[in-house]
Amino acid sequence: MKSIVPIYIKNAKIYQEDKIINKGGVLIEHGKVAAVHENIQEELPTNVQIIDGTGLQVIPGFIDGHIHGADGADVMDATEAALDTMAAVLPREGTTSFLATTITQAPENIDKALENIAHYKNKAGFAEMVGVHLEGPFIEETKAGAQPLDFIMEPNIEQFNEWQEKSGNKIKTITMAPEHDADGSFINHLYRNGVNVSAGHTGTDFAGMKRAVSYGVRQVTHLCNAMSGIHHRDIGVVGAAFQLEELRAELIADGIHISPEMLEIIYENVGSERLILITDAMRAKCLNAGNYELGGQPVTVTEDRAVLENGTLAGSILKMHEGARQMLKINDVTMRNIIQMASENPARQLNLYDRKGSIEAGKDADVLLVDDNLNINYTICRGVIAYKGGE
Repeated sequence: MKSIVPIYIKNAKIYQEDKIINKGGVLIEHGKVAAVHENIQEELPTNVQIIDGTGLQVIPGFIDGHIHGADGADVMDATEAALDTMAAVLPREGTTSFLATTITQAPENIDKALENIAHYKNKAGFAEMVGVHLEGPFIEETKAGAQPLDFIMEPNIEQFNEWQEKSGNKIKTITMAPEHDADGSFINHLYRNGVNVSAGHTGTDFAGMKRAVSYGVRQVTHLCNAMSGIHHRDIGVVGAAFQLEELRAELIADGIHISPEMLEIIYENVGSERLILITDAMRAKCLNAGNYELGGQPVTVTEDRAVLENGTLAGSILKMHEGARQMLKINDVTMRNIIQMASENPARQLNLYDRKGSIEAGKDADVLLVDDNLNINYTICRGVIAYKGGE
């Protein structure tokens, strides 16, 4: 049984939105951050569990806005057990919230995944499933990547509305190719209804991205992957992420989807204020190398990557804290920058910042205790210890 008693973290370096407290304390009660103290408090609730944070840093839990699966489970399995499996294992990498991400598939299979999500109940001591990332099927086939070609379709408001209803209104992000919505009616409909529209699996040019932003696109999906890159006569989608301040951009920081040198260039041009770390992980994450599947397609997994039969990268097996650690290698990147990219920005992008993304009284107690190298000592999900380093 997971711990449900009040928790007090003492002697820790606490990162808040506007300041850093050295040797402070965090009181957690009823699943929330009850108080943040600049000095050790002697009067605490009875039966409180004390965690000594000496030498550790308290940061907000990571939010993975793009993850298909982990530990043998996939969102498209469309079962409660699959979502439970994902939610149970994610705290080990510091993820306390996630968007269950679908893939381009037959409409009836998407139906099943969304209906399962609509009825899913989050559980204490697990990462919280905060909504859906609908990746496809409204994408460009020449930039499909690992998305199955047979099920790609044109943007359709009626179909989206049906899926949103089936999901229990939980679709928070959609990845689509804006060039297939020439007049912007689809994008604008979603934008006006509070959906985070992300350009991805797209071959549009820079002018097309500027139009898409005017319609309501506010994000780019897995920057650099499955999109038009920078050319000296047209800077494409990647250049749009560099140039257009309205856009935040997802980043798979595994050093494979994007080389370490390109990660540096991206960071220098976009900055931690507009980057969002994701994993785009598939079911083989946390498992051994071998043969798996993604969207009904066979996937071969080695110790560092997942690929289709033709060599196309098929999502990742990246863990969130490993991606954050990769970014921390870049000159001038600090823990504050990591918090922006892995916690604050996704919370803001998904309109969750009122309850997640920072260590503030009244917010959900999604809290990590980490060392300087982002090794995770504790993960607390909504006030319950979900993972303790060494377990």
